[in-house]
Amino acid sequence: MPYAAETYSLNLLSEENVKKYVLPQYGLENSSVNQIKFKNTDKQRAVYKVDYNNNSFCLKKIYFPLDELLFVYSSIEWFYRYGINVPRILPTLDRSRYVNYSNMLFILTPWIDGIKCNYDIEEHVFLCAENLAKMHFCSKNFVPLKGSSHRTGFNDLYVSTEKHFGQLLNCSNLAFKHKDKFSRRFLQHFDENLIMARSTLSVASTINSSNLKKALCHLDYVNKNIIFDDNKNIWVIDFDKCRIDHCVHDICYFMRRLLRRDKTRWSLKLAVDCLNYYEKIRPLNLDEYKYILVYLCFPQKYWKISRDYYKNINKCNKSSFIKLLDKAVENDNYQLDFLHKFSEYIENKFDTNLNL
Repeated sequence: MPYAAETYSLNLLSEENVKKYVLPQYGLENSSVNQIKFKNTDKQRAVYKVDYNNNSFCLKKIYFPLDELLFVYSSIEWFYRYGINVPRILPTLDRSRYVNYSNMLFILTPWIDGIKCNYDIEEHVFLCAENLAKMHFCSKNFVPLKGSSHRTGFNDLYVSTEKHFGQLLNCSNLAFKHKDKFSRRFLQHFDENLIMARSTLSVASTINSSNLKKALCHLDYVNKNIIFDDNKNIWVIDFDKCRIDHCVHDICYFMRRLLRRDKTRWSLKLAVDCLNYYEKIRPLNLDEYKYILVYLCFPQKYWKISRDYYKNINKCNKSSFIKLLDKAVENDNYQLDFLHKFSEYIENKFDTNLNL
C-alpha cells in the first residue's frame, strides 16, 4: 500500500496533471511545462518551469499549510514594498494566491532569469551581504497578515552549543569503545575539534541574547537562492524557510556556506569584508559578533557526522560515513586558525577579552 500511495502521489504531480488541473486556474492551460525539481520526502516538494507567450513562470508545490503560506506571502509583499527584488506570488483568475489541487497547495511566481550568486566573485558576495542588511533593516517592524501563522526562531545558541558539546564528548567515549575504522579516524581529529567546541561554548555562555536584534529572516540565504539578472540587479527567491529571528542567524547561515568551501576556506579577510559591507547598512554589536564566532567556529559537520554514525552504527553504510568524515575534517586546521584570528579581530574591534 505505501508503494501504491507513493505512485499515486507521483502521478498527481506529473507535468500532464499539473497542466490539466492547476494551470487553467491561471489561464495558462496552453503553456509548456517542465518539472525541474522534485523531492519525495516528508516535506514533498515539486517545482515546474512554465512557458507561455514569451513569458516564464515558476510553479511550486509547497510543503507547509495555508497559515504558513500566508506568512510567506506577507514576507514577500513586505520586502517588495521596501524595494527588495523578490518574485511576488501571482493571483489566480479568481484572485486567490494559491491553487488547492487534490489537497496540495501550489503557488505561481515570475521566473527570474539570471545567474546565481557566484561565491568566487567578490562583488557578488559583498552585494549579497549588503542586500541582506537591507532586508533586515526594512523588516525590523514586520507584521504578517491576519490569519498567518507566527513563525519565529530565537533558539538559544548557548543551549544548543552545550548540547552538541556533550554529544561530541559522548562520541569520543563511543569511539574508544568501538575502535573501528571510523572511530580511529574520529579520534585522530578530536583534539582540534574539541578546542573549537570548548572555545565556542565558552563564548556562547557570555552572549546576552537581549542584545541580539530581530527582523524577518530568510534563513536559506545561499547562492542558489540569490540571482543576479542581466542588469546586475540582485533578486532573492525561495522564502519557504523565512521567519522572525535573530538577524545574526541569517548572517551566519550565509557566511558558513561561503567560508567552508575549498576555494575560500575560512578566509578571515573575506569574512571581515562581508561583515563590513553588511555594517554599512546595519551595525552589529559585541553580542552579535560573539554569536557569529560561535556559529561559524563550532565544528558542526564533525559533530553531526559522528553523532549520526554512532546513533546508527549497526545499520549504517560505514564506508560512506568515513568518506563524509574525511571530507569534514579536511579544513579543520584552517577553521581552528580562523577561530583564533576572528577572536582577536573581535577583541580589537570592541576592546574586550573573549577569554578563549
